Amino acid sequence: MIHFSDLKSQYLSLKGEIDIAVQRVLASGWFILGDEVRAFEEEFASYVGAAHGIGVGSGTEALHLALVACGVNPGDEVLTVSHTAVATVVAIELTGARPVFVDIDARSYTMDPSQLEDKIGPATKAILPVHLYGQMADMDPILAIAQEHGLKVVEDAAQAHGAEYKGRKAGSLGDVGCFSFYPTKNLGAYGDGGLVVTSDSTLAEQVALLRQYGWADRYVSSVKGLNSRLDELQAAILRVKLHHLEEWNAIRRKHAALYDELLRDAAVVTPYHAEYGKHCYHIYAVRSQRRDELKTYLRERGVGALLHYPVPVHLQEAYADLGVGPGALPVTERCAEEVVTLPVAPELSEDQIREVSSLVREFEYEKGLV
Repeated sequence: MIHFSDLKSQYLSLKGEIDIAVQRVLASGWFILGDEVRAFEEEFASYVGAAHGIGVGSGTEALHLALVACGVNPGDEVLTVSHTAVATVVAIELTGARPVFVDIDARSYTMDPSQLEDKIGPATKAILPVHLYGQMADMDPILAIAQEHGLKVVEDAAQAHGAEYKGRKAGSLGDVGCFSFYPTKNLGAYGDGGLVVTSDSTLAEQVALLRQYGWADRYVSSVKGLNSRLDELQAAILRVKLHHLEEWNAIRRKHAALYDELLRDAAVVTPYHAEYGKHCYHIYAVRSQRRDELKTYLRERGVGALLHYPVPVHLQEAYADLGVGPGALPVTERCAEEVVTLPVAPELSEDQIREVSSLVREFEYEKGLV
């Protein structure tokens, strides 16, 4: 079996370091918002190139708290994309604001800046671009439009740990950057976790208040907050893994380059690597006219191919109240029908990448696609 991700193998490769970190926390007797969280906040913010890091309970909560800190209120609108994990939209709706969808670029699968300005209205408060699959959105035009209209920019960098845009790391370009440490991310915890980065000290202070009941002093709330805290165990584990992130991303890029070479003349569309950035290949997403059949073919032969994301958020039953029907976002809808994702985790071998590529070729030959 070629797993989509192999977290057990990853743990075993780091077992000594991880076990020491966990034992250090257990021996300390301190499990919430202690030295490990403070150290990881500083280390990850420094890695990203931001002044402040605030550890929170999940990537969804990172987005939610960042939006609230940026002044997004009930009745406001936030511009984002529909080709994303539903968590992006959940976070917007948790603020009481309304998501307004912008179509994506057909090559990068990220927000199309040329479609952005037409979506801005009197209720628009923020823009939430998603750096999808490990590729960053084209940030310069997004930031320029935001500045022109006085809007905040919150980066959803949940799939972009270590990705770059013109030499700057994901999360460092907007007013706020938001990360998830779900176990399968490029930098993953052993449970849920998230983090907000910013170089704006006022926003950092506000997020820090919001994550713990709005307490400036213990048991005294200066603002209405909630409970969203990264715990000490996860922070200690993430500190260990952060030292390996660049190496892991380099292996992902090497795997992706091999896929690109082996699938160069195949019927699938391989990922576009935008010239403005550095892809970190959280996911290796290809497009196929026979996507569902290809996924089934691969899985029947022991390859953990997956679909990210088969139904755009605006076409899901839970979000029918947004009133965005079929045909409203043509590029998004077309991509959602064609994308299938191949294993690219750093634990995979070159031989496994070759085997997956060979199976894709066999499928296309059997179906008469090439």
